[in-house]
Amino acid sequence: MMLPGKDRSKKAGMLPGALVHVGIQKTDKVHINLVHYQENLLVEEEFEKVESCFPYLNLDGVVWISIRGLHQVEVIRELGNYLGLHPLLQEDLLNTAKRPKAETREGCVFIIMKSLFLNQSDGELQEEQVSIILGESFVISLEEEPEDLFEPIRERIRNSRGRIRKYGADYLAYSLLDILVDQYFVVLETLGGQLQNMEDELVFTQDKEAIQDIQSKKKQMLLLRRSTWPLREIISYLEKEETGLVRPETVIYLRDVYEHTVEVVETIEVYRETLSGMLDIYLTSVSNRMNEVMKILTIIATIFIPLTFIAGVYGMNFRYMPELDWRWGYPIVLAAMATVSAGMLLYFRKKKWF
Repeated sequence: MMLPGKDRSKKAGMLPGALVHVGIQKTDKVHINLVHYQENLLVEEEFEKVESCFPYLNLDGVVWISIRGLHQVEVIRELGNYLGLHPLLQEDLLNTAKRPKAETREGCVFIIMKSLFLNQSDGELQEEQVSIILGESFVISLEEEPEDLFEPIRERIRNSRGRIRKYGADYLAYSLLDILVDQYFVVLETLGGQLQNMEDELVFTQDKEAIQDIQSKKKQMLLLRRSTWPLREIISYLEKEETGLVRPETVIYLRDVYEHTVEVVETIEVYRETLSGMLDIYLTSVSNRMNEVMKILTIIATIFIPLTFIAGVYGMNFRYMPELDWRWGYPIVLAAMATVSAGMLLYFRKKKWF
């Protein structure tokens, strides 16, 4: 799980707009795919260089350029120069620690979001930055991972399912946003099941692994909250976008995504409260267990106080102690000790102290 601000030292002292990849290189090769479609037309291509995609941007229909892998700065520079993107926007594309946001510049809507998924091997929450550039007739998506997050969207385009082939680039951008938000529900469903199991086990055990699991889940919730909290701002910004890139018929679908983002944020807050409650339960259980131990030790010590007193009295080496010459003195003293112990135990039991 990458912490906020990690690797930003690479840009220390550089000019604003300097293009430097901030993050971890997750693929050796940059994958560039292009989909050009209309209602009755579909073209799919894979290119080695991003400039090979540029002629398609002048054609009718919708063009979707997918770039997977952000470590090659030249790819982003050539793309930004062709579209006339501000250097600061190009810098944001390469900065994978950027906070999710949306803004409009140079006639394009620029969106940064986070894709979240759980690592199958260790269960750690992984974060990937996904950037979307929406133009009048094109969408450009940029991902860190070589795996294609948006393959279901490609299948819908290939099979002409739904409205995607009939609508414009804004509907395609909505579809990409929708699949990212749906991924959050998959993560939350898995984490919810894990929290339920942890809560059930916490009632019966108070080992050190429990507190470690709670702290690990709290960190995951912080990452989730940091990645999803700005989502409402992003969707709300797209709904109110005034350049005409987002059409009124698409705004209806964006409102549905907005409701989903609200549900995601509320679920995360519920899980955070659950974790805080689990931490309180753990600390209370440990405290109660310690109190039980101390109570038993106190009862034992209390029983031995009078016994120690009796033993101390008859341990004094005075010459004239009448009981020292008694033939049955020793058994009588032991019997007295046993009687005192039994009497105190009965008294404690009557008071329900144990």
